[in-house]
Amino acid sequence: MVPHLATALTGPLLDLEKKILEATPAIERWFRLEWQEHTPPFYCSVDLRNAGYKLAPVDTNLFPGGFNNLSTEMLPLAVQAAMAAIDKYCPDARNLLMIPEVHTRNPMYLQNVARLMQIFRQTGLHVRLGSLSPEVTQPTPLALPDGNMLVVEPLVRSPNGRRVGLADFDPCTILLNNDLSAGIPSILENIHEQSLLPPLHAGWAMRRKSNHFKAFDEVAKKFGKLIEIDPWLVNPLHSKVGEIDLQDDVGTEQLADAVSALLSKIKKKYKEYGMKEQKPFVIVKPDAGTYGMGVMTIKDASEVRDLSRAQRNRMTVIKDGVAITDMIVQEGVPTFESINDAVAEPVVYMIDRYVVGGFYRVHAERGIDQNLNAPGSQYVPLAFAQQHAVPDLKAKPGTAAPNRFYVYGVVARLGLLAASLELERTDPNPEVY
Repeated sequence: MVPHLATALTGPLLDLEKKILEATPAIERWFRLEWQEHTPPFYCSVDLRNAGYKLAPVDTNLFPGGFNNLSTEMLPLAVQAAMAAIDKYCPDARNLLMIPEVHTRNPMYLQNVARLMQIFRQTGLHVRLGSLSPEVTQPTPLALPDGNMLVVEPLVRSPNGRRVGLADFDPCTILLNNDLSAGIPSILENIHEQSLLPPLHAGWAMRRKSNHFKAFDEVAKKFGKLIEIDPWLVNPLHSKVGEIDLQDDVGTEQLADAVSALLSKIKKKYKEYGMKEQKPFVIVKPDAGTYGMGVMTIKDASEVRDLSRAQRNRMTVIKDGVAITDMIVQEGVPTFESINDAVAEPVVYMIDRYVVGGFYRVHAERGIDQNLNAPGSQYVPLAFAQQHAVPDLKAKPGTAAPNRFYVYGVVARLGLLAASLELERTDPNPEVY
């Protein structure tokens, strides 16, 4: 048992936990049927917020970069899930080309790449790394914190122009661990003879959070009907605001109105549930983007109008200098959980349709209503480490780690299912399938 679980299990998530546990057979059958209709993303991580009164996904990442934060005990599960995923796309696969982020000097990120390579080698694949960086013109070694080395190599297009690989390496499958924030590189376009996973339209060059949460609304409604709960208990309210340039004060009033409208909706929900102490807040963030950049916590619409010049500048560009033009206003879900007095949120990792582990993102300098995906955050493996995915139906609600983490896995898979709907609906070439 992981020592921090005493704090992780505090909080009155009891009714929801009880309902999900009682409905386990119905839930698992429902997921099984949904996966017959929809293809899950190749891999995915979901940031959850346990507020005590609700448990909701606040972000879904289709290019997860923290596999190194999962406990080693979960590796066999990850390998099995990876085998199932690879079987779908290329059952006789021998070679896997992995394309990591270009900022590959970050030692934590490099450890994530090494962990992914370890997982896929165990599935029986030769794994090599190809770089999108124009600076990588020959095999380039990168040192890992543990003394080992990774080698990234320049990508090459095959003479017929239909395949991508390395100079002496022709892969069946190409795995992107690069979220394409800077745009879609031409070398990855029009690949017809290899599986490119996730597809190009999953990257931030094309993906929009508003599409994801629109799909999540549908999934949450279905799930709410299935186990007879208010979908709001697993779903943050949200709205989208377009054509914004806060630096030049374009769209500020429109954004303030959206914040005001959403705060009113949240207040109504709080009143419905008799929550007098809880103060509503919203999170304003880019509709496209990652790394927790350009994220603000807002408690009153006036704060949008009164943004300082520095705040406006921070909300103007995100990773790779991409300009923010559309924003999403999302119901703020405070986190009830803490580890050693530091605010924490669970992050659940999946490969194909299977939960393969997770961790707590912990930040000692952030509040319960703030974004924790920021410099200074730390990672503590979840009790998924003990393979606690099987719930204990005899335990009282709120007392058993397996039950709490099973519930996390269920809500994270709702995010996974929403991502599969989102990718289907935004696919620019649906006839390919």
